[in-house]
Amino acid sequence: MGIAARSASVEGGGGRRVGFLLTVVPMAVVLGGTTAAGHVQPGTPPLDLLGYAWLVAAALPLLVSRRFPLSAFLAVSAFTWSYYASAYPDGPAAVLPTIALFTLTRRRGPLVAGVAGAGTLLGVLVGHLVLGDKLTFDARATLSVVWLAAVLGIGTAARNRGVAVRAARDQAAERQRRLAEHERLQIAREVHDVVAHSLAMINVQAGVAAHVADRRPEQAVEALRAIKDASAAALADLRATVAVLRTGQGLGPAPSLSRLEELLEHTRATGREVRVHGSPGELPAPVDVAAYRILQESLTNVVRHATDARTVDVHFGWKNGMLELVVADDGRDATEPTAGYGLRGMSERAAALGGRLDFRVLDGGFEVRAEIPVETRGLVEERR
Repeated sequence: MGIAARSASVEGGGGRRVGFLLTVVPMAVVLGGTTAAGHVQPGTPPLDLLGYAWLVAAALPLLVSRRFPLSAFLAVSAFTWSYYASAYPDGPAAVLPTIALFTLTRRRGPLVAGVAGAGTLLGVLVGHLVLGDKLTFDARATLSVVWLAAVLGIGTAARNRGVAVRAARDQAAERQRRLAEHERLQIAREVHDVVAHSLAMINVQAGVAAHVADRRPEQAVEALRAIKDASAAALADLRATVAVLRTGQGLGPAPSLSRLEELLEHTRATGREVRVHGSPGELPAPVDVAAYRILQESLTNVVRHATDARTVDVHFGWKNGMLELVVADDGRDATEPTAGYGLRGMSERAAALGGRLDFRVLDGGFEVRAEIPVETRGLVEERR
């Protein structure tokens, strides 16, 4: 059984129990109170089987008042007010339409409940006139109006509180859903960046090793060592990511531009020259991580997709409190790419910090330009 089915089953069972209690308890109070009243009200016949059946019939519609609140209120009111018009002793039977009207107000709102309640009181008034009773505005008439207003007010307050509670619960569930979605996307970006970068380097070095194995075995050995280093770094990053998922705590070193040379060496090991212009300086941790991952993915794309690229230029700069990171290669025949996981992940990282990322074909090669705001003004002024 699914979660939704179990929830519906539990709610249905709870609703039946509430309906049963809202019927049996008031019924017992009304029957007991009316029986006691019959002993102290002179001139009224005691409750007999018909009287008890009448009161039970007035209470039974409460069983379905949560599903059919309007019909239940009308039925309860008809039985209750007709009972009061009989010769049987008065008692607390008015509690039955009170509960029914309260339920109607919570379920259908004060407008429907107010019209139904006013219509019921008007029907009682018309009944008195039909029976030939003298029309007087005594305390009972005033009490009936006060009763109607009080029940409507309390029912409306309970309805509004229920709506507020449900809205708060829905908002909390939506926040949890968005948080889970954010964490899922963040994990996907991290795994993609680690795996894509390392596998790209391994693929290139494996191709080099296979190509020169017979003629230049020493170069093949170097390529294999590079493969070993890249795979070891990838495994370490993946272990750290899995450890975070298992424990919820960051156990591995966070990506940082302090490891810039290590990152560049992976690309240089594929035979490409990487030239760095400028310096990122000290950055807040979120900006540092985003810039590292954007640079890593840009270099990975050069290795994987750039045709005949020999040189990669990496530019760090500052402009209006923004860190500018530009990665451009000198490849040829580059075409406008479709936004895959890598480009999409870079754009999401920049946007998450209020920045932006653009990419374009430039002189046959490809350029990625990221602008990321730096919130720490002191660091910005220092770099200027």
